[in-house]
Amino acid sequence: MLKQNLSQKMMQKLSPQQIQLMKLLQIPTATLDQRIKEELESNPALDEGNDAQEVFDIQDEKEDGAEEVENFELDDYLNEYIEEDPISYKIKSDNFNVEDEDKAMPIAVETSFNDFLMRQLDMLDFEDERSRNIALQIIGSIDSDGYLRRDPLSIKDDLLFSNNIDADTDEIESLLLQIQRFDPPGVGSRDLKECLLNQLYHKQEKDPENHIEERALAVKILENYFEEFSKKHYKKLQKNLALSESELKDAISEILKLNPKPASNFVGAGDRTNQYIVPDFIITNRDGELDLMLNSKNAPDLRINDNYLEMLKSYKVSTGGRKTTKKEKEAVMFIKQKIDSAKWFIDAIKQRQETLYNTMYSIMRFQLDYFLTGDEKVLRPMILKDISEITNLDISTISRVANSKFVQTEFGTKRLKDFFSESLQTQDGTLVSTLEVKNILNDIIAAEDKKKPHSDEKLKNMLQKRGYNIARRTVAKYREQLNIPVARLRKEL
Repeated sequence: MLKQNLSQKMMQKLSPQQIQLMKLLQIPTATLDQRIKEELESNPALDEGNDAQEVFDIQDEKEDGAEEVENFELDDYLNEYIEEDPISYKIKSDNFNVEDEDKAMPIAVETSFNDFLMRQLDMLDFEDERSRNIALQIIGSIDSDGYLRRDPLSIKDDLLFSNNIDADTDEIESLLLQIQRFDPPGVGSRDLKECLLNQLYHKQEKDPENHIEERALAVKILENYFEEFSKKHYKKLQKNLALSESELKDAISEILKLNPKPASNFVGAGDRTNQYIVPDFIITNRDGELDLMLNSKNAPDLRINDNYLEMLKSYKVSTGGRKTTKKEKEAVMFIKQKIDSAKWFIDAIKQRQETLYNTMYSIMRFQLDYFLTGDEKVLRPMILKDISEITNLDISTISRVANSKFVQTEFGTKRLKDFFSESLQTQDGTLVSTLEVKNILNDIIAAEDKKKPHSDEKLKNMLQKRGYNIARRTVAKYREQLNIPVARLRKEL
């Protein structure tokens, strides 16, 4: 039987403005400029200011209720906007020194990988336009590492769908073989094995007189014993191929000279943001005093468009105190909506900058010894909750600030989230940062004998001898976080 009941609930719900503010917090400085441009394009009431403008604080606005909108009087609203201070927000302070910040981010002029392949394609003599279109489809399917991840049947379907070309797989394979002869060697390979083999074939063809035996043996290893090679089962390779250790070492050396990612030397325009890190904060040491500055090159000064304010003034003059018409109310309400949206965005940018500054300042004070010395061993254990309690900001807000943000120091540009770490207790009861343990672990592995690399158990014992209470599974976790493979895969001849 159905029943109806009344119940009261208390729920916390984020407003659309709060959600937008949270999104702004997540945006790094490198992409903030684009977000501001989007807002400037979508809202004509928002405008860019300049350094000469006087700046006033943003005044709080009460939201109009439905009843207020219904009884709306034009004069009240005009007076509210015309008589109050202009609304603007300037990110750079009046004493901003242009020498403290670079004028522009350097952009390297580079040929993209796809352009490089297209230039070589133009040098081929095709029988007809059909063959060229098939070759274009193949090149378009090659990824940023230089690999062809789509099989001939999929490329066949792509050609039929996009170009109305019914190609057979033999035709595609034939053109692929030509593309695989392009530079860089290994391009267009379907997997790592084919990539390495194609590079060896290229070396044998271009330089047939040197390293003949080593390269021939390397080809044999890759063709017949690729799994044993990839898992570094060197004893098994020696036995199966009846080789001495020096012969195997020379052949493996030839393979290790090859590039597993043929396109790694080419970076396209779309990847440039990965080449250059734009720091969100800049910390300078002025005779032992740390100075924190927000990197504001990508955040222009913002204000309300003068034209919109003039439009409100002209409405006030034209009405002359008479009762407004419906069309006049609609026009002013439209202007009100745009100005309110612009005011909110200006305020949101201001809140974003203040939140970023306060968070980074708290991190700087918490890790003061590091920012003064650059010694990672003095980094204190620090979790999101520590900074949350100092700033009185929510943990989720601290997390958003720390994510994808960078700080420029005299010791290099660092990722903010790298300063956060759990604590580990030493045998004398002292709490140390897990970053310190990871750095020591990394140093131990870097100095090990690669012929007999340390197992995780051995690493655990070595760390315990240094006074760190640590379990083997924790060693394995830290090793994986450092992107260091297991002992077997670190083994060298």
